[in-house]
Amino acid sequence: MRAPALIATADQAIAAIPSGATVAVSGFVGAGHAEMLTAALERRFLQTGTPTDLTLYYCAGQGDRAERGLNHLAHRGLLKRIVGGHWNLAPKLGALALANEVEAYNLPQGVLSVLTREIAAKRPGLFTQVGLNTFIDPIHGGGMMNARTTEPLVERIELDGQIWLRYKPMPIHVALIRATYADARGNLSMDCEGLISEVLPMSQAAKNHGGIVIAQVESIVDQLPDPKSVRVPGLLVDYIVPSGGQHHDQTFDHAFNQDFVVTSDGTFTLPPMPESERKRIGARALREVRSGDIVNLGIGLPEAVAMVAAETGRLSEFTLTVESGPTGGVPASGLSFGCSHFPEAIIDQPSQFDYYDGGGLDIAVLGAVEIDAEGSVNVASFAGRFAGVGGFVNIAQCARRLVFCCTFQAKGNAKFVNQIQHVCFHGPSALARGQQVLYITERAVFELTPQGLRLIELTPGLDLQTDVLDHMQFTPILGI
Repeated sequence: MRAPALIATADQAIAAIPSGATVAVSGFVGAGHAEMLTAALERRFLQTGTPTDLTLYYCAGQGDRAERGLNHLAHRGLLKRIVGGHWNLAPKLGALALANEVEAYNLPQGVLSVLTREIAAKRPGLFTQVGLNTFIDPIHGGGMMNARTTEPLVERIELDGQIWLRYKPMPIHVALIRATYADARGNLSMDCEGLISEVLPMSQAAKNHGGIVIAQVESIVDQLPDPKSVRVPGLLVDYIVPSGGQHHDQTFDHAFNQDFVVTSDGTFTLPPMPESERKRIGARALREVRSGDIVNLGIGLPEAVAMVAAETGRLSEFTLTVESGPTGGVPASGLSFGCSHFPEAIIDQPSQFDYYDGGGLDIAVLGAVEIDAEGSVNVASFAGRFAGVGGFVNIAQCARRLVFCCTFQAKGNAKFVNQIQHVCFHGPSALARGQQVLYITERAVFELTPQGLRLIELTPGLDLQTDVLDHMQFTPILGI
């Protein structure tokens, strides 16, 4: 008979992490993040100087842009290497990377999420075209963020006459995960969690590589009544750390919001948005969403699309999805991003990206930091920070239609520039794939054509030259 998981304090469980291990952490912003465990790992390192030289592996960004989440692990000596999808929520990690104090990789969130399954099964990596012709492509840097980072984790290969990227697997030795309940056998359910994340493949990967799984739970029950509710079977779990609700907020914005774990009859409403540039951009983007569409909205300005749709009675016409797994309802915002209000379903993140990567999205509305004349977009770096790409690369590359939303300028600085800092979306490749792409601002709307960006709309009352062209580093094709 297998030994049951050990019930331990966070400090006791974290003490089992050896130096040099690869530690995988699940979660999305704050949802599903094992805050008690990452805080305990930081505390142990500061008190004892161990463990050292860890590789941190995570898919979605986890943090509050300040102290919580993966910010706990941003200590020189604790980490040797970071492989992550999004960095902006953990600026302390980004500071280590920019200071060349750790090896640092930025790879697509969807790739890392699905790659956990390949690692669990000990397959030779993930083969995909996601990331081709972006800064993640080996011919453009391979997602390496600084001079200290030299080992290629991505390679180009040819299969059946096509170019693919192979994302190499790496052993996972420790999985830090979170659930709501554990039973006496260590089986885990996620009844009150706003998402499922990669808890199962991360756990399988750790166990199949001779490692350990540490699960933070809200409480322990005698038995879970429905075996179908078990997201991680107890045979994979080594340590259970009961939180008693401490450091176990549902998100970094809500201790618990019932809306994130129940569905609705569709009659719920959202408060109206005040008139603003944000609302006008959202309203124009909403015009591109068709009845019956499967939709993904990016964080930030694209969230206005849902707000305007609710205000105008259009929410029921299409289905909103989030890359973290929710389908239906309305995506939450801010530090609750990753959850949805009144979702119809919540699946695991790797499965959601399977659907996205295969072309399941009819349209995606995403943000943009910089745009060049050929329609390529940067979202990874701005204002002296490296934000990372998150799920952007998967979504932008695989949706049938795309709308990029942004203000025309940022604090007086041009967004339509001759050369963007990082190619996160490659305009010419999108044309070759047959994608339809628009760029919507409060001043003008552009479309992607084989000849480059074409201006197709000018906001009434504005002067084309003084309000638009004089603030662009290149001259678009004029279609008005």
